[in-house]
Amino acid sequence: MVCQSFIVCHWLPSETGVAVVMSVRMAPPLPLILLLIFPGGCSSGGGGGWGVTHISSHICALEGSSVIIPCTYTYPPGHQVKNVFWTTTALGTGREPPNLFNDPEYRHRIQYLGDKQHNCTIRLTHVKQTDSHEYYFRFTTNITNGKWIGRPGVTLKLTDLQVETQQRVKESDSVTLTCKTTCRLTEETTFIWSRNTQILTEHTVNEFHLQSVSRHDSGVYRCAIRGHERLSSPGVYLSVEYPPKKTSVSISSSGVIVEGDSVNLTCSSESNPPVHIYNWFKGHKFVGSGNIYRISNIRSDHSGEYKCKTKNNHGVKYSEAVMLNVMYAPRNVVASISSSGVIVEGDSVTLTCSSDSNPPVQQYNWFKGETSVGSRKIYSITNIRSDQSGEYKCKTRNKHGEKYSEAVMLNVMYPPENTSASISSSGVIVEGDSVTLTCSSESNPPVHIYSWFKENQTSSVGSGQTFSITNINSRLSGWFYCVAQNKHGSQRSAAVSLTVKGVQSSAVVSGIVAGCGGLFFIIIFIILFIKKKRSDGASEDNCFSGSAGAASANDVPLYSLVSSANQREVSVSADADYVQYVSVQHIRKKDVMNEDKEDECQDAHYSTVRSFLHCFN
Repeated sequence: MVCQSFIVCHWLPSETGVAVVMSVRMAPPLPLILLLIFPGGCSSGGGGGWGVTHISSHICALEGSSVIIPCTYTYPPGHQVKNVFWTTTALGTGREPPNLFNDPEYRHRIQYLGDKQHNCTIRLTHVKQTDSHEYYFRFTTNITNGKWIGRPGVTLKLTDLQVETQQRVKESDSVTLTCKTTCRLTEETTFIWSRNTQILTEHTVNEFHLQSVSRHDSGVYRCAIRGHERLSSPGVYLSVEYPPKKTSVSISSSGVIVEGDSVNLTCSSESNPPVHIYNWFKGHKFVGSGNIYRISNIRSDHSGEYKCKTKNNHGVKYSEAVMLNVMYAPRNVVASISSSGVIVEGDSVTLTCSSDSNPPVQQYNWFKGETSVGSRKIYSITNIRSDQSGEYKCKTRNKHGEKYSEAVMLNVMYPPENTSASISSSGVIVEGDSVTLTCSSESNPPVHIYSWFKENQTSSVGSGQTFSITNINSRLSGWFYCVAQNKHGSQRSAAVSLTVKGVQSSAVVSGIVAGCGGLFFIIIFIILFIKKKRSDGASEDNCFSGSAGAASANDVPLYSLVSSANQREVSVSADADYVQYVSVQHIRKKDVMNEDKEDECQDAHYSTVRSFLHCFN
């Protein structure tokens, strides 16, 4: 058992007055008691053995605790104690002081631990500030006027615990926290310190020292007395100020960001006091302020690394950069040809499709006109041909869309091909005619030199795509060909035959054909006329009067001219055969008979048809 020492004061008579004798005794511990020992004033008493003894005349206790006030009393022999109680009122009013055991404020909180012999100890529970008084013990005996009150009494003072410190400090400062009371507690008191809910340390002194504080030392501090932990002080917040730390950037969208979306970038940081300036940077360029940077209708050029800068009264801090990756469909699609010079048949050519997109293009397609010709980024043509000339374009696609390039012209150069010569006249060419020979060829670039040759002659006879001969004669008959040339080569055409007929033979043939044709039509006409003549009979003689040359003035002679001519105008030489043309005259006459008859009569005069017997040869 742990014992406590306490002092008992006895008042004894002496020659010079009253002497105080103090003795130390060992007693069992009294729970929930704070004992302060002051010299003198330990008991009250008088002659005849009356007296009340207190261990301490002053007690300092924590609000809410239980307090034991130790007490003993004495009285003369022969007395028997009848009544004991405690009061906070001393005598002198002429009335009996009030009994705390009957007081409603104390009735349930005060407990008498003594007896009616010599122990007058009490316990007072849940003490509060209104309990701060001087307490007196009063007892009476069975003898008349056998009464006593212990004066001076025991003074009870109540206190709470308060933590005092600097409430705002900077990192690396030193801090002292003090657990304050309004009265002095016993020296054996042990102070318990806690931050938030964590116990930090225990000290027998009421001060707690923190060296070189950090932001982790911020928190609510409390102190308590061992054994009375529930009666701790109110919490005091220690604020350790420091510059921004752990500055970071977060992007609102956790998925894919596509052009046209809206995106929020949020800057967060730990600091004390809180950050009051936020700045945003894309790369090294300032783009905004505030802890949230919002981009509406985002574009691909918003892609890049973003970071924020935070600032308070104690410093600044940059975040790590975060990548804002904006996805978009292909654009700026360009088809290019590897060769910047002239492309000639037989060369190798590479066409490259380039595009700006995010993610990169996943599919390429090449088209010549509307025909698909390839499906890679690079379209290669080896040993190129002229028929591969044309407009080429490429199509690019990723998962966000597709885009065509503008068409590029692939122009393949080649020497003349399929060269041919032709004569303008499809009929017989006779002397004096005009003839045009034309040279045709396919080439790229177009033919710039045409040359005409007559076989068996070494030198050219003309130039130009067309070769014209006027007033031609038979001496020019022969085989002609052309040679087409550009800067990539030349090609000769196949030869064509030019045949010129003489003038005499041509005229004779034409005359014979024309004469025979005319004679045939005349014979047909005569046969038809004779048949008509016979059918008309004798009446026909009455229709004629006189000869053809004796027709009256009213007669209207009508002539029909039949002739045959050559379509080509020719000049007939003096020794050409003579050709006579046939003419037929038909005459019609009215009203030559009497007035009663209105018969129509016709006169027909026929000319002799003459022809040369050689028509039948």
